[in-house]
Amino acid sequence: MDQQVERKTLTVDEIASYLGVHRDSVYTMVRKKEIPHFKVGARILFRMETIESWMKEQESQNHRIAQ
Repeated sequence: MDQQVERKTLTVDEIASYLGVHRDSVYTMVRKKEIPHFKVGARILFRMETIESWMKEQESQNHRIAQ
């Protein structure tokens, strides 16, 4: 009875690919606390749900600034 657990986290490489940026940019954003993340040991992880909310916030902020 194998049950597969759905992953809800992304690695640095996965989030870089998802956002279309270089992995070094992700590390910089993490270091500056510009992107929501958490650590498990030395691994930096991102919750997809949190990243999608963060992206919506970024869009709203940029839209307000542009007005």
